[in-house]
Amino acid sequence: MPPKALKELDGRTKAAVFLACLGPKNASRVLAKLSEDEIEQLTLDLSSLGAVEPEIREKVVEEFHQMYLANRYVTAGGVDYARNLLESALGPERAMEVLTKLQSSLTEVPFEFLKRADPSQICTFIQDEHPQTISLILAHLSPKVSSIVLSALPQDLRAEIIMRIASMDRTPPEIVREVERVLERKMASVFSQGFTFAGGVKEVAEILNNIDRGSEKSIMATLSERDPELAEEIARLMFTFDDVIKVDNSGIQKALREIDQRDLALALKTAGEDLANKILNNMSERARTMIREEMEYMGPVKLKNVEEAQQKIVNIIRRLEDAGEIVINRGGAGGGDEIVV
Repeated sequence: MPPKALKELDGRTKAAVFLACLGPKNASRVLAKLSEDEIEQLTLDLSSLGAVEPEIREKVVEEFHQMYLANRYVTAGGVDYARNLLESALGPERAMEVLTKLQSSLTEVPFEFLKRADPSQICTFIQDEHPQTISLILAHLSPKVSSIVLSALPQDLRAEIIMRIASMDRTPPEIVREVERVLERKMASVFSQGFTFAGGVKEVAEILNNIDRGSEKSIMATLSERDPELAEEIARLMFTFDDVIKVDNSGIQKALREIDQRDLALALKTAGEDLANKILNNMSERARTMIREEMEYMGPVKLKNVEEAQQKIVNIIRRLEDAGEIVINRGGAGGGDEIVV
């Protein structure tokens, strides 16, 4: 991604770059504040994010900081107040640019996601749509992109599209949103396959490993529906509490030395029978008895507390794996070689 490409990045791509700059833990904290739909969209964008040059990363972070300040100033004293403060800090030209971006960011632009697509990709996906749908899409794209797409459409369709665009009146927002939703779903797999480079999917896996379990399950369920191959690739790179069963016996025993007994008792509250047996069978009889008694005495517990305990155990195991001290079988459903990291 060359430096000159910064102006070509849409808002969502910049958001993905910014999240990648934050690192997995901080990014997961930001995602936790967003809506489920926003989390799903940004997760897809992160997975399709290629290598980003340092200069681009710095400029994206700088732009975010300026937008953050502008938003604070507008909230505190209105647009005029914000303009005065920004002009003092950035100069008149840059202040106006930041305010313009802030105002435009508060307005949803239909088919914004298509800015990331090549015109040939757009043409491939819309050429079989109804002429009215194609007209609606092209009417919301830039003249340059629309002209390229139009030229690639069948000749007998071009004139009809032009006529429909010319006679097009205001389209109800709900219709635009529905067309946008359907098209984006169709193109999701192409984006993920066409723009995934080393690091993108791994970054998503790291973020999902740090986000709360409920959000993780929801995101993975949606990804599985929209792009099963991408979801499977992310899942292979993730490590959840259920994956503890993939740790060999010596690794389980090594991890147990660092795991707090109460955390283990909490974590096993919702564990499957096979996983619970795997862990308990690697403990002494006395330790097993103590854990079972602890589970019985604690009674009903909040799911949130269980998931937090499970995450603590996952973090310990991942740290031991990173240090090369334990073995995890990361093969897919069909099995695979055990590897030491």
